[in-house]
Amino acid sequence: MADSYLTVAGVSTATIREKMSRFIAFVHPVRSAEQAKGVIGEYQKKYHDARHVCWAFMIGQERKEFLSSDNGEPSGTAGKPILGQINSFNLTNVVIVVVRYFGGIKLGTPGLIQAYRESARAAIEEGTIIEERVMAEATVTFGYVSLTPVMRLLKTPGVTILSQDFDNTCSITFTTAEDDMVVLLGQLRKVEGLCVEG
Repeated sequence: MADSYLTVAGVSTATIREKMSRFIAFVHPVRSAEQAKGVIGEYQKKYHDARHVCWAFMIGQERKEFLSSDNGEPSGTAGKPILGQINSFNLTNVVIVVVRYFGGIKLGTPGLIQAYRESARAAIEEGTIIEERVMAEATVTFGYVSLTPVMRLLKTPGVTILSQDFDNTCSITFTTAEDDMVVLLGQLRKVEGLCVEG
């Protein structure tokens, strides 16, 4: 499994016109299918007056969770071309929504495929593609007397503490890059009385 993947840094947009129809594409970084569906829902509300709000998303470093919708366009003419652009750029953790305002002239199947593909591509190119490292999460529990050496190890760059509980028995949940986790856990296991989960 790869230890990194490509995604987008932030929201980007592009508009193209095809035979008087207007296609507005929006690209969003997302972390889950639920988040992607939330983004889609927002655009469906905002552009309720548009003829079609079509979309596709891809989730996960293995790029196995994906979905697309033609939203009333002829089957395979909108969602699949949008998803095709996500695949062309090898992106994941991304959702693309394309809003179409009908201009009165039918585009036909090839015209629709081209318009949705081009608007998705243009919106991706307007943004910034970044490489992200695959993250792993772990929880360590230890006696209060070991707090100083544990915190020294966890205060290194690339480690994010998600939660901590300091009592007689302390607990810290953190994330770091998957390929750094093995080394970090090896160092933590040397601390006396420490237990690792995850």
